[in-house]
Amino acid sequence: MRLSDVAGELYGLPPDEFTAARDARRKEARADGDRDLAQAIGKLRRPSAAAWAVNTLVRREPDELRQLVALGADLREAQRTLEGEQLKELTQQRRRVVAALVRQARTLAQELGRPVSDAVAGQVQDTLRAAMADEDAGRATLSGRLTSPLSYTGVGTADVHGAVAALPAGEPGEATSAAGRAGDERTSTRERQRRAAQEQLAGAREELVDAEAAAAEAETEAEGERDRLDGLSARRDQLRARIGELEDELRRAEQEAGELTGDLRQGQRRRDAAERRAQRAGQVRDRVRARVERLERSAAGRRTKG
Repeated sequence: MRLSDVAGELYGLPPDEFTAARDARRKEARADGDRDLAQAIGKLRRPSAAAWAVNTLVRREPDELRQLVALGADLREAQRTLEGEQLKELTQQRRRVVAALVRQARTLAQELGRPVSDAVAGQVQDTLRAAMADEDAGRATLSGRLTSPLSYTGVGTADVHGAVAALPAGEPGEATSAAGRAGDERTSTRERQRRAAQEQLAGAREELVDAEAAAAEAETEAEGERDRLDGLSARRDQLRARIGELEDELRRAEQEAGELTGDLRQGQRRRDAAERRAQRAGQVRDRVRARVERLERSAAGRRTKG
């Protein structure tokens, strides 16, 4: 049993399975009489959810992660010389690649029954950005043994200490990192200063591109809001004009209603007078009719006697 093999196995497990598997491997090493290995296994730290998601992505899609790191190296070199549209295009390409891999990491986590939250996905994104921006972060990410997410401020080098499970010198996977660290130690102070200045300039250029993109997006949004406001203002003016028309119609209707009220009262008075005349005429008619009937009966009686 080798520590590199054990680490490779453990950091491919979901965080909630890590501790039990690590303890089991440590007991096996003790049972085999390898106390040093058992002690080294016991020091392996459980990965965070974001670190596990990135480790899983490295195991499932190693070629894409290597391409991500390689693209980061190309971008760092290009940012020292490119300006304007070319730099903007490269920055947009970086965004697209990172966004696609974050979605892929979330899909893998979902398929494995360990969906990640938006906050964890944000840490995965920060780690991938750091892997592109910094050489040490790229090596740490490709190791597949992250214990915590990475981040990069844009100045100097990323701090990967404690964020990746380190293996003793001589273990597979450590030779490259050791050689890199030795090369860094041999770098002169002037060279480091030059690199730091270039990285700061590249970071500033990238921030400028981001700021310009954000400003353009904000201006587009503002333009849309201005158009919307103009539309609302025009609609308000239309409604106010319509209200004015309706108020005029209401005044005319009230005036007409007032005039009709007077006509209605006069009509009611004429109707009442006509009804009274009709009643009196009916009474006169009834009296005349009764008198006629009496006279007819009287005349009939005289004819009978004669």
